[in-house]
Amino acid sequence: MSQSVTRAAGILSALAAETATVNELAEKFGIHRSTMFRELQSLEQVGFVRRQSDGRYAVGMQLAVLGGAALEQLDLRGAAFAHVRRLHRIVGNTLHVGALIGDEIVYVDKVEDAAGVRMYSRVGASVLPYCSGIGKAILAELPVDRRDAVLAGSDWHPHTANTLTTRAALDADLALTARRGWAFDDAEFEDFVGCVAVPIVTSAGVVGALSLTALRVAQNRAQLEQRVPMLRETAAEISHQLG
Repeated sequence: MSQSVTRAAGILSALAAETATVNELAEKFGIHRSTMFRELQSLEQVGFVRRQSDGRYAVGMQLAVLGGAALEQLDLRGAAFAHVRRLHRIVGNTLHVGALIGDEIVYVDKVEDAAGVRMYSRVGASVLPYCSGIGKAILAELPVDRRDAVLAGSDWHPHTANTLTTRAALDADLALTARRGWAFDDAEFEDFVGCVAVPIVTSAGVVGALSLTALRVAQNRAQLEQRVPMLRETAAEISHQLG
C-alpha cells in the first residue's frame, strides 16, 4: 500500500474528528513539520482540506461531495429513507440507519430528535460495534467468523460504567439479542441516553440495522421497548424494498 496514500487517509480521518494545526498533525504522525505542510498543501489543492482563518486545518468541501456520492450509492440508505422519516413522524425520537460495509458498520442515515436534542453521531461515521444498539443488532445476526472480523479493531474502551469491555460479556448480550430479535444499548456509549435497535435482514443476510435513541430522563427502558414493534415493522419494510 502506498505510504503517501495511507498517510493522506490518516490525515483526513484525523481532521474529520477535529481541526488541527500543522504542528499538531506533524507530531501526531511523527513526521517533520515541513513534510506535513507539503501534504496539507497537496490535499488543499484538490479540495480535500481547507485552511481556516485561525491557521487550523479542516476537511474540505470536496470530501462532502465525495461522501454524498458514496452514500447515494448505498442501496440501504435509499431504501430506508422514506420509511425512516415516516416512522420519525410517529415517534419523534432520533433514528439511525447503520450499514454493514465489509467489516465495518457505518451510519448511512440519521433523523434528529423532533424536540431538538442532538446526538453525537453523524452520517458517514463508523459505528462502535461493541457499545451501540446498531452494532449489537448486526453482530447478533452474524456467524462467529464475521463477528470476529467486525470486532477485530475494537479497543474495548469503557465509555461509561455500563460499557461491555470483554468479548465474553458481549457474546452473552448478543445471545440474548439474537433470541429476542432486538438490541439494547443501556447507556453504554453515552451515560445519558438509551437505545433500541433491530437488524435489517434480506435473503443475503443482515445488511444493517435501524435504531431509536432517547435521553434516559425522557424515556426509560420500558418506554423504549414499546417502540420495538414499530422499529421491526419499519425494518421489514426496508428489507422488502431491498428485495
